[in-house]
Order: sequence, then structure tokens, then C-alpha cells
Amino acid sequence: MPLRPIPLIAGNWKMNGVTAALAEAEALATLVATHGVARGGEVALCPPATLLMAMRERLGRSGIATGGQDCHARASGAHTGDISAAMLKDAGARFVIVGHSERRADHGETDEAVREKAAAAVATDLIPIVCVGETESQRLSGEAVRVVERQLDGSIPDGVPTEGIVIAYEPVWAIGTGLTPTLADIAEMHEAIRRRLVERFGEGGHSVRILYGGSLKPGNAREILAVDNVDGGLVGGASLLAKDFFAIISAL
Repeated sequence: MPLRPIPLIAGNWKMNGVTAALAEAEALATLVATHGVARGGEVALCPPATLLMAMRERLGRSGIATGGQDCHARASGAHTGDISAAMLKDAGARFVIVGHSERRADHGETDEAVREKAAAAVATDLIPIVCVGETESQRLSGEAVRVVERQLDGSIPDGVPTEGIVIAYEPVWAIGTGLTPTLADIAEMHEAIRRRLVERFGEGGHSVRILYGGSLKPGNAREILAVDNVDGGLVGGASLLAKDFFAIISAL
């Protein structure tokens, strides 16, 4: 049986945080340095781009990585307001989230656009966290697995190193709502994702980390992170406070 991938707990601050919020990052660094991370897991914080470099400096040698919340598919050019993968890398990022459901919904990002961004990240030696997930209507109509498989097929570039990409399953209807799928639902979807990855990448598909993201919080983290093929979490609101985020990390 393939070894379980090293878990990753990644915090997505979304459009939250000014300089004062970096105190929470420092508090998290202290907690991680004091107590460690179980199972050799990794921790990452993805703040707004305005805080990325300062956060990298504040985290110091804590071992906590940083990441961007999005990147442009091009390396540079006349794209006002956008940020390239190379810029994120230069600011100290190791990861970048691409295809988050809020980007897909608010900015109309297609699987093709997500695939191009993920490819740009890989080319810049960043690890893309590729997000997939179904809406409530798609789940209720029985299409959830097919929708996610289609997103996987369209959003992951060809030829990527399987250790250099992360998948985050985020049931759209559970993000920020306090709702969560049942453990059986999570297990079914993560198994389907794993199966699709193995079909495409062979044995390498077993090494791809599959995160769960959808109202993951201290109260439910332990049982969700114990589900087969759940290799960590993509955490939204609960990552803004060090004590809440570390409680999720500790659930490993």
C-alpha cells in the first residue's frame, strides 16, 4: 500500500489583513516552534499579496511556508493589477492557490485558465494548490463526482511532477457557511480524486496531496483529517487567528 503523503495545512487569509495582522503570524510561529507539527506535516499561510514579503520575514525560521492566493499565467507584461508567479516566488512564496471557487465564481475563471496558472507556477518552482469542487445544485443532482473529475482533467497541466502539485477539494456550498459534508461524502470524493490522479499519473498519483477545504475548523478537524485520502486542509476563516489555526494543525 502506498505511503500516505506528508500532510499540509494551508491557511488562506483571502482579502483580510493589514500589517497589524502579522502579529497572528508571529504567534503561530511561536506555537509551531514550541509544540511542533505532528506526522512531519507542513504548514503554510497565504496572506494578501501586500503582506507576503513582510510575513515571510516575521515567520523567520519557524518552518512555516508562505503562498500566494492567485497568480497570472504570464511571467510579465501589460496586466495591470495582476501578480506573476515569479513575483510571488521573489517575495518568498513556496505555494500559490489557483482556481479557488471564489476566483472561479467572481472572476469567471475556467479550467483552462486555472491550468495555465498552475503551469506558470510549476515553471517558476512554486507548488500550485489547485482547487476543485461542486456547487450545492450539482451535489443535489448527483453530479458532484463527475464535476470534480472534469475539473481535475481540465485544471491540471500535463507533465507536472506529482510531488510538485497539491489538490484542494472544496465543496463550494460549504465554504464560509458552517456546513460540512458528511465524513462519508468527504471519503467518497477524496477517493474519487485519488482514483482519477492514479489513472492519469500512474503510481505517482498516490503521492499527490489532497486537501479538504470547506468550513474546516477546530471542532471538526480531527475527524475530517483522519479520513482516508485526506492529506491536510485548506483553511479559510479559522486561519486568521493563531490559536484556531494551530488547533487545526494539532488535529493531525
